[in-house]
Amino acid sequence: MTQKKKAHLRMLTPPDDLSEITKKANRFRRVKVRRVLVAAVLLILAACGTCLLLDNQTYSRTRISAQYPSDISDTSSYEQFADGIVRYNRDGVAFLNRENEEQWIQPTQLHNPAIVVKDSSFAVADSGGNSILVFSEEGLTGEIETTLPIEKIALSEQGIVSVVLRNEDTPEIITYDATGNILVELQISLESMGYPTALEMSDDGNTMAVSYLTIGATGISSRVVYYDFSEAGQSRQDNIVSSAVYEDTIMADIFFMGSDRSVVVGDHSFILYKGTDAPEVEKEITLNQEIQSVFHSDRYIGFVLLNQEKSGYELRLYNRRGEQVISRDLPGKYGNAKVEGNEVILFDGSRCCIVTASGIIKYDGGLSVDALEMFPAFGINRYYVMSADELRVIYLTK
Repeated sequence: MTQKKKAHLRMLTPPDDLSEITKKANRFRRVKVRRVLVAAVLLILAACGTCLLLDNQTYSRTRISAQYPSDISDTSSYEQFADGIVRYNRDGVAFLNRENEEQWIQPTQLHNPAIVVKDSSFAVADSGGNSILVFSEEGLTGEIETTLPIEKIALSEQGIVSVVLRNEDTPEIITYDATGNILVELQISLESMGYPTALEMSDDGNTMAVSYLTIGATGISSRVVYYDFSEAGQSRQDNIVSSAVYEDTIMADIFFMGSDRSVVVGDHSFILYKGTDAPEVEKEITLNQEIQSVFHSDRYIGFVLLNQEKSGYELRLYNRRGEQVISRDLPGKYGNAKVEGNEVILFDGSRCCIVTASGIIKYDGGLSVDALEMFPAFGINRYYVMSADELRVIYLTK
């Protein structure tokens, strides 16, 4: 059978000028890309605007989003760690997920348990006793037994532990690895150095900062000493890479902020040190008010101060360069304060106050339970609240 020709079909002949078609195609692609970019920018701006609006809102109530009851109800303490919560008491240490389920439990016999938490490790010590247990998210990584009573403890991210051991004549500072092997042992002379009152370690475990207190005939003074146990500090006497004396003040707290800064807190001031190989004073800030509590993250340094000219308390927040971010009067006194992201969370019993880094009191009210731990949950304006009976997820509302 012969095939019929289709009269409406014609062979296309190539155009004389292909460059014009190429230009039109490129122009079409540019217009399309521009439209996509404009839409994406508008979406980002809308999301940022919504976040800013929500961040600057104030809320008056909380509602429960989820509740996870506890298997036990006792006098345990709780601490946020990794992607869950540590529960610890005299008889054991347990790691809970965010639905309040035990992931593992380690039996202990601790008369006065005290905890130190880092991002990837934590340690529980028997304050006044001789036992230290080091943990990761997976469970126990090492046990340490000391020869003298434990007074203070510091921890690195890798689980290296430094501890002040109580001895009236010659206190000791000993650094252990996570399995209990002694890495460094310092015998402290009270006459030349004073008594250690604060202790902290850098995240990598190479640098240790210690504050010593001396009481003399003319008054008190504090000596802040940095030890470098890496190869760079081996050539220095006693591994000391920085030392400074501060008269008429007690340097009662030391902490590191990231890998390049540390903070020493005194009675009415704090000092920002830069570097870890040979730390140097970067800035000294006088507060002129009595410090009630100190808390920090890698981004912020927070203080609750006692107001002098009027009753009540003041929340003051500084960034890691020592610049004041906010100063706000607080509606009450809170026993717990922490900075999480761009928020300061304060709580005491069933009372709670949340203040943003922009100075907005986001929430001031009740939680309906006595909170033992509190921290942000996934989502906007959502928080975990741990009580003796349950873990609940709450959200803020008008």
